[in-house]
Order: sequence, then C-alpha cells, then structure tokens
Amino acid sequence: MDTLSNPVLQAIYSRRSVREFEDRPVPLEMIMEIIKAGTWAPSGLNNQPWRFAIVTDPDMKAKFEPLTKYDRIIRGAKALIPVFVDKEAMYHPTKDHQAIGACLQNMLLAAHSMGLGGVWLGEIIKSDEEIRALLGLDGGVELMAVIALGFPARRDQKSRRNPLESVILYNG
Repeated sequence: MDTLSNPVLQAIYSRRSVREFEDRPVPLEMIMEIIKAGTWAPSGLNNQPWRFAIVTDPDMKAKFEPLTKYDRIIRGAKALIPVFVDKEAMYHPTKDHQAIGACLQNMLLAAHSMGLGGVWLGEIIKSDEEIRALLGLDGGVELMAVIALGFPARRDQKSRRNPLESVILYNG
C-alpha cells in the first residue's frame, strides 16, 4: 500500500504538535471549520458530548497563562479552543472521554490540513474551575483540554513512534 497517496494517512503521519506560532491572526472561518471537524468525531449513542469556547481576545488569552505551566505556548498562540464535556449529555464517563479524545484528534488533523499548527494542552485541566469562571460557565461542563492554534512559525518538528512489534500484545 502506498501510504503517501492516501491523504488521510498522509495527514496522520505528517501532523506534529506545533508550539511556536507566527504573529498573524487565525480567521474565525478556519476556527469554525476546525470545531465542525471535531463535531464529526464518533460518540457513543451519537450523544455528541463536546462543547467549545473560542478565545482570540489577547486580554482574555493572557488570563489563561498563569493557569498552566505552558504559558509560553498560550502567549504565542493566536487562538485557543477550550474543549469541554457536557455532563448532562454524558451517559458513560469512559466512552464520553474517549469521544472527546477523538474530537480533539479530528480538530488537530483539520488544523493541520488547513496549514495551521496546533497543540493539545492537557495539563491545563487542573485549572478547570478557574477557566470556567473566566468564561462564565457553570459546573455543567468540565474542561477536557485546550487546543492552542496559530500559523506555524516552523514546520521541522520531529517525532518518532515505537516499532509496531513492541505495541501489539496479541496477533493471531
């Protein structure tokens, strides 16, 4: 199989976490398309438990900086997309959290396909309460991650994966 001719596999294999961004805004239309891609992730019973916020205002974005050890990434990003799980829409915590993971991956692949860079910030979930307060959200949603977005300052990020033989537990 020629994976380079398969656009989906090519996107999966070439996407990297981008932590440094150019100083130009991300158009709202691109952000909306990224969110739309997230909503097409699979979810149990098609309950679609994800909810999103869009943060592009520099003053609001700056308020996120002290809430994570990745303040440098937040500072450089031109847009943040906090991703939440809606507790009312949930029916099974593990399945719904898995759906959010699929949603986040769709969003990162969509950003990559549009020439944007992004990174999934998970450590920031320790600041769920503070972020909900900043955004005026109640306890009906829980922060799952923040995607930091922008046009990549560079595209030479490297990554490696363990050999397949080392991750397959049973075959046969």
